[in-house]
Amino acid sequence: MTNIIPGGGNKPAVNTRRPRSFYNLIDDFFTDDFPFKRSLAFDTFKVDIKEDDKDYVIEADIPGVDKENIKIDYDGDILTIAVEKEEKKDETKKNYVHRERSYSSMSRHIQLKNADLEGIKARLKDGVLVIEVPKKEKDNKGKRIEIE
Repeated sequence: MTNIIPGGGNKPAVNTRRPRSFYNLIDDFFTDDFPFKRSLAFDTFKVDIKEDDKDYVIEADIPGVDKENIKIDYDGDILTIAVEKEEKKDETKKNYVHRERSYSSMSRHIQLKNADLEGIKARLKDGVLVIEVPKKEKDNKGKRIEIE
């Protein structure tokens, strides 16, 4: 895995996880679908990166997110996976009205060398985003330069 560079340049290769606040843990406990619902505000998604001679395969676990809320960009050897999620909840019962809105976003940055931009493919199935990034053929294996 010599072409996956951790932490190079101005952008980190893979974002680090920030600790979740105590209040988010309490909120998650009292939601109907605990422990499956997670707050994206202080969380991130898991990413696995595999490399062989011909390509990279990135698998990101993003359950509950539609493909319209995922953006994938490749710029300057950095592959960015960004997720935005907006939730609105309106409940009206006999004596009260409950309205709740939340917006969360998170991203991961992965530095990949020798990526072939034309062949990148991505698919989302059952909450797992799979990105296949083929490598470019190396033009030169090297050359000895003679001194005149």
